Amino acid sequence: MDTQPATAADPRSFQSFVEFYPFYLAEHSNRTCRRLHFIGSTLALVCLGLLLATGNFYWLLVGLLCGYGCAWVGHFGFEKNKPASFRRPLYSFVGDWVMYRDIWLGKIKI
Repeated sequence: MDTQPATAADPRSFQSFVEFYPFYLAEHSNRTCRRLHFIGSTLALVCLGLLLATGNFYWLLVGLLCGYGCAWVGHFGFEKNKPASFRRPLYSFVGDWVMYRDIWLGKIKI
């Protein structure tokens, strides 16, 4: 059993999404990583639209592969870190969509 206290860099230590989001952004400082997240999220939304239009759940699988595949390539290939989704899946999922919105609003550059 791990008896060391959680540090600020440990995503499990955050008690709220508001505390977590600055950490999430720091884990996405590489521009190519952010671009891959944006592309993956956009493709995932397209797949969601296709799922709703066709009723074919194949598009759910494709959407998940696009979203997570692009994000993981960004982290492992460019950011050189482990995705926070491995340690805080819900906060990371929400963080993806907040960052996506912030990119569209021009608050974050890609």
